[in-house]
This record gives sequence, structure tokens and C-alpha cells, in this order.
Amino acid sequence: MIAVSQLLIVLDATIVNIALPTAQKALHISDADRQWMITAYTLAFGGLLLLGGRIADFTGRKRAFIIGLLGFAAASALGGLATTAFMLFSARALQGAFGALMAPAALSLLTVTFTEPRERARAFGVYGAIAGGGGAVGLLMGGLLTEYASWRWTLLVSTPIAIIAAVAAARFIGESRAEGNTRYDLPGALTSTAGLVALVYGFTKASEDGWDSPTTIGFLVAAVLLLVAFVVIELRSSHPLLPMRVILDRNRGGSFLAALLIGSGLFGVFLFLTFYLQITLGYSALMTGVAFLPFTLGIILGAGVSAQLQTRLGPRVLMTGGLLMSTIGMVLLTRIGVDTGFWTHVFPAELVISFGMGVTFGPMSNTALVGVADHDAGVASALINTTQQIGGSLGTALLNTIFTSAVAAYIVDHQATASDPASLTAAATVHSYTVAFWWSAALIGLAAIIAFVLIKAGREEANANAGAAVMV
Repeated sequence: MIAVSQLLIVLDATIVNIALPTAQKALHISDADRQWMITAYTLAFGGLLLLGGRIADFTGRKRAFIIGLLGFAAASALGGLATTAFMLFSARALQGAFGALMAPAALSLLTVTFTEPRERARAFGVYGAIAGGGGAVGLLMGGLLTEYASWRWTLLVSTPIAIIAAVAAARFIGESRAEGNTRYDLPGALTSTAGLVALVYGFTKASEDGWDSPTTIGFLVAAVLLLVAFVVIELRSSHPLLPMRVILDRNRGGSFLAALLIGSGLFGVFLFLTFYLQITLGYSALMTGVAFLPFTLGIILGAGVSAQLQTRLGPRVLMTGGLLMSTIGMVLLTRIGVDTGFWTHVFPAELVISFGMGVTFGPMSNTALVGVADHDAGVASALINTTQQIGGSLGTALLNTIFTSAVAAYIVDHQATASDPASLTAAATVHSYTVAFWWSAALIGLAAIIAFVLIKAGREEANANAGAAVMV
């Protein structure tokens, strides 16, 4: 049932992507607001993950795990039954919040349940395999459910699975909790999450009202103030949610910043590719899910190559090389057009992007733990996933804003010479996808530069932490 919880988390991060075009049409969601279906989940999950881990450790991991599962089940049902966009976005945020309680509790339960080294290695192997394969399952299941049932079932399917897992956990898992101080950094959690939400909402309002709108400026200023307050709180707190000593080391800081930029550049690509495949190329929901499978294949191949080379090349070379490869893949995506095909323009880009990411993820996770003290290891390990999720939230919102602005600008520039409104809209949409992909390439390229400049850990130093950082 611990493995099932990981499947739920990975599943719900991908399964909804395929259903997004159908859900947008059914609930009359605007292009500016559609990204909330993704960012509501990733913001809540990434923003509350560190707090969720601390709550699980001190209130009881089994209790937190069961509460997380039952809350996730209820939120999934609420989303599946949503009648308005706000109801759907709220449900996705609740899924992320309960997932942030469930995921670290599951990892802790694995650690305390499997104490024999060989058993623990096998357990984490299964856990990691589900983390890697769950995305592919989500893509296929999202396509099947959307095409042959309803987009609502991409959310409803999680409810019975989570309930069954909670019942099994109540019966078969023993309780455990950490010793020591049980104080929680609630001010830190509130200011960081509120600041990130304000930042995403500011990006959203910019696509609707413009960057110079008082509403847009107000939200962006509020975001800056809240995030500055978060840093001040963390510096003064005796039990900070995010100890600054963890991120100020150049190797760890480089890994976290790279993860943030990777999430920013990568998550939005899934959003726009989904719409390109379904709306422009006319793919069904199921075929769209199948079309994303090369991403999974590329990551598996890249991770295998990276594992063989880590002891020879070290993290700096692998991270920089992998990220440059993914940047090239992003540039390849900018070649798509209204009449281009999947095999010639999308498939090669998918393989190059995902192979580069597969090469990058392993050394990035290992470098996040270089030189970290034992009592900070849990925070450092979780931060890779936290920064990637938060980056995904911010990047999706920003890229969606860039997309909608590019659509409007293209229509204004070309409407005088357009043959008909439908072809103009189609051309504007695809052009704006390519604009977003250029920005994604820039973000991933910046991550490559940061990895090259900041990562200085040697081969032995980084490899001493191999396998310690687990993506959740």
C-alpha cells in the first residue's frame, strides 16, 4: 500500500494532462486559467511537502499516511464531480496538499519498516520503479479514460484506490514517530505558499489584463513581500522549515536551482504538446497518451547511461551535458507547424529532451546531498522534488502567459492578410507554442549554465550519496 500511494501521486501528476483539453471545453475554462489545473496541484504539493514531512514524523507516520490517503480520495472525488472551474482547481489543490502529507510519510514508513539492508534496497527499488513507470501508466490511463469514459474519471479513479490503500494501511502498518521537538514552522509554510500562489496568480492576470495592470502589479508585489518575509522568518526561526545552510552550499544550491529551472521549462511543454497533439494534429486522447511514451523511454535510457558514467565523469559533466542535450531537444520542438507531423518533428525532440533529463536526474539528486549533515539529509532530499514542483508551477503559469500574449500579438499582426479566421487562429496558436518552447529552451539552457558554474563536487564526493535522494 506504500507503493500504491506513490503510484497515486505520480499518476495524478500526469493523468490529468491528457484530459485537460476536454475538461477545459466542458467547464468553459479560459486559456489564461487552464494552467491552474496543473499548477494548483504542483503548487500545493511542492509548497507543503517539507511541512508534511515534519508533521508525519512527529504526529505519527501511519496516522499521517492514512489521513493523506483519505484526504486524497475525497479531493479526487470532488474534482471528478466538479461543476465549475473553481471547484476543479480547489480539488486539485487539495490533492496536492494531502499528497504532500502522504508522500513523505510513505518514504519514512519504508525506512522504518525495512531495516535489513537487502530488504530496504529491494523496497526502494520497487518504490523507484513505480515512480518512473507511474508516469507512463498515467499517460495511457488518462487517454483511455478520457476517450472511452469521461475526463472526470481521470480524477475519480484515484478515490477507490486510495480508500483501499488506507484500509490496508490501518490493518498492516505499524505506527512510528520521531523523537524530539514537535514545533512546526507554520509562519514559514504560510508565507512561502501564499507568496508562490500570489506569484502564479500575478502571471495569470498578466495574460488577461497586461503586465502594467494594477491587479497584476499588486499580486506580483505581494508575492515579493511574502517571499522576502519567508526568508526573514527562516533566518530567525529556531526550527526553520527550510534551513538556509542547506541551500547556501554551492553544490547543493546549484542542484536545487537547476531542479527549479528544469521544472519551469519542462512542465509547460507537456501542457502545450497535449494541446498541439489533440487540437492541431487531431489526435485522440488515447493516441496523445501513447505519443508521450517516448519521454518515458528516453528517461529510462538516459538514466541507465548516467548510472554507468557517474563514477567516471562526475556530476558537473553529466548535468551540464544532459541539460544541453535537453535544450537542443527543446529547440527542435520550435520547428513544429500547422502541417508538420509527429514522427518528423515531435518524436525526435521528445527522445532528445527525455534522454538528457535521464542523464541529469541521478547526479542532480546525488549532488543535493553533498556535505549535508545527517539531521538535514531529509530536508535536502525532499528539496529536489519540492523545487522541481514549484518550478513547474511557476513555469507553467509564466509560459501560459507568454503563450496567450503571443497569440494576441500574432493575430493583430496578421489579421489584415489572413485568408480566413480559422486558419489565422490555427497559425497563431502553433506559432505561440513555438514561442513558449523557445522560452523553455532558455530556461533549461540556463540550468545547464548554472550546473557548469556552481557544481564543483568530485566523483567520489557525489557518488558517496548515490541512491540517498529519492524523488517523491
